[in-house]
Amino acid sequence: MTESSTDVLVADDQAMIRGGLVALLSAEPDLRVLAEADDGQAAVAAVRRRRPDVVLMDVRMPGLDGIAAAREIIDSTGGSTAVIMLTVYDLDEYVYSALRAGASGFLLKDAPPEELVRAVRTVAAGEALLAPSVTRRLLHRFASLEVREASSELAALTGRERDVLLEVARGGSNADVAANLGLAELTVKSHVYHVMRKLGLSSRTQLVITAYETGLVCPGRDGVAGESSDGAGAVVRTPRGKSA
Repeated sequence: MTESSTDVLVADDQAMIRGGLVALLSAEPDLRVLAEADDGQAAVAAVRRRRPDVVLMDVRMPGLDGIAAAREIIDSTGGSTAVIMLTVYDLDEYVYSALRAGASGFLLKDAPPEELVRAVRTVAAGEALLAPSVTRRLLHRFASLEVREASSELAALTGRERDVLLEVARGGSNADVAANLGLAELTVKSHVYHVMRKLGLSSRTQLVITAYETGLVCPGRDGVAGESSDGAGAVVRTPRGKSA
């Protein structure tokens, strides 16, 4: 990505929808559509060739589905390419699977055009974004989820690394975490990187999921990561890639 543009790949098996997305994004001076794909496998191949900053990925596509393709893209790029999942289906199974795969955003296809454009800019800036309805459903799932045993899973983390993980799960940027814990920002970035390595994760979105699943953060007790007060959706600051 240059200083003035964000490179995007659009993957959707419906040509009309794909064309509309391309036209919408191409009309923005700071966004550039590098390539299109009509299935998950083509999207993975295109990312390997072109290395876009952001991928808009349909969930349901023939062959390799969008979530499996997102997982391959995130793993192969080390999280340096952000993936926004798009679907007409507001279903928990898709939300949860996409976030576990490391997706940086999840939007419904009936979202206003300006919301979609904002989502691309948001994830390109190293943050993550969820549609309001998706946020509510996800938090409901976490609230009713049977917390898995965290002692063995998080045992490899130092006390300071657990502190950092908790702050990240609450929605803190590296700067926020540094201020809250009295650390240098570079030190926080190093801690985040090591936590991801120890837990076998490739994105900070996955760190948030793990923190909730293990009960390190509980809805209603520790607050919602990045939840806006006006109901406009949740933005979670999650810098991508090896720089954490």
